[in-house]
Amino acid sequence: MAPHPIFIETRGETGLETLIDANQLPEVPHFPEVQDWTEMLGCIETLTEEEHSYKTLVLDTLNGGERLCHEHVCHRDFEDVWTDKGFMGYHRGFEVSLADWRDLLYRLDVLRAKRRMTIMALCHTKVATFKNPEGPDFDRYQPDCNAKTWALTHKWADVVLFGNFEVVVSGGSTGGNLGDKIARKGKGTGGQQRMMYTERHASYDAKNRLGLPGEIEMGGNAPEAWQNFINAVKAGRENTQNV
Repeated sequence: MAPHPIFIETRGETGLETLIDANQLPEVPHFPEVQDWTEMLGCIETLTEEEHSYKTLVLDTLNGGERLCHEHVCHRDFEDVWTDKGFMGYHRGFEVSLADWRDLLYRLDVLRAKRRMTIMALCHTKVATFKNPEGPDFDRYQPDCNAKTWALTHKWADVVLFGNFEVVVSGGSTGGNLGDKIARKGKGTGGQQRMMYTERHASYDAKNRLGLPGEIEMGGNAPEAWQNFINAVKAGRENTQNV
């Protein structure tokens, strides 16, 4: 639903084509599935240097792109050794990869400035334990990529949105003495209403620099979801101008 989009599909992330083949989406412009880091950067360079009418670039997915970056670095700097004797030794590979990831973000900034394109990136999440410095640790949704990669990307992005279904849980409880593990499962209801969350929460990462409300209902279909989001963006701009 974004204006004149084109997708970069990282290796294995071809869900867009599945939706098109199943007539769930119209034909959406996309590059052939990119197989390596150099190929992905080449797609961005093509959009930056050549004339075209696209207004939105969608990177599908962020964590898929990170995998290509790590493979590139492992081959270049660690002779394709993934073990502790190479890329994984003291997590050196992740640290070395940050320079290449910064280069990617820089290239996206150049594309945005030169072609006035909006940059969107999709990212899978995982449930992981958050090391809480102020109390007990707890589980939360986190991007399924290295923490340092995500820290750079989160800082760079103007908007980080977390999408989920609205679920109401009743009847559950946790508690007990220190060291005890006492829990009773609750009953979940709902799960049909899609929601977009725009501000950080204990359960997930999100942020925005657009004055968006904390929650945006996504409605019952893609056009309605996009329109609700755009309406929230416009309202945020108007509120800022009136301050």
